[in-house]
Amino acid sequence: MSRTRRAFVTALVAPLIGLALTQGEAAAAPNFQMPFPCNQVWEGQTRTNHSPANSVDFNRANDDGDPVVASAAGSVTRVANEGSTSYGRWVEIDHGGGWRTRYAHLSAQAVSVGQSVRIGQRIGSVGTTGGSTGPHLHYEQRLNGVDQKIRFNGTQIYYWGTRSYTSRNSCGTSVTGTVGTDSGASVTIRSGPGTQYAAVGSVANGATVTISCQARGETITGKYGTTNLWDKIGSGYISDAYVYTGSDGQVAPSC
Repeated sequence: MSRTRRAFVTALVAPLIGLALTQGEAAAAPNFQMPFPCNQVWEGQTRTNHSPANSVDFNRANDDGDPVVASAAGSVTRVANEGSTSYGRWVEIDHGGGWRTRYAHLSAQAVSVGQSVRIGQRIGSVGTTGGSTGPHLHYEQRLNGVDQKIRFNGTQIYYWGTRSYTSRNSCGTSVTGTVGTDSGASVTIRSGPGTQYAAVGSVANGATVTISCQARGETITGKYGTTNLWDKIGSGYISDAYVYTGSDGQVAPSC
């Protein structure tokens, strides 16, 4: 083969190889989990007249205000409010490879555009904003802008109709943090998420703690801001206002 023809073939094939690799990477979906804390049971409904068709609506009893968490780690690309139409309050997360998830009809959003989130991190609360007739979570998985049939932990959900699903999001995981106080004093460990609960011990300033889960309770102001999050360490709770985890939001499963 002449040098000219060899160069022509190389120039033709190289872009095709790059294209094939890019498409292969985009097709590899993250191991998505349900957008709810570990072990919660939710009823998911799919229907042919849904918009978009492959999305799912999640409900359970008294779900207004329940936490919504990230299905996989990623970066927040949208935090929008459509008012009384469409998605209402919604969040979109980019997971790489062309994959994104959307969470709609939220009553509140707990993240900002550009923020990195961990799987299982709280991103908002179930609500009934936008074109909604009652509290629920509208959820989508999208590849390169196109809605896909939804999979959790590698298994496709039921189409078309209603099924109950149990979340395995962040089950068995834990997060570490460092205790900090302005005074250098120890932090009291409580039996529940508030100062009204009994003291069951203390943890020293500067200590590293393992957070098994987090609960909402009394609002506390401490070295790391003001929050109603309480971190379960061992058999008790300390306010997240005294724990540095690298995030201002929820980083562990809900208790």
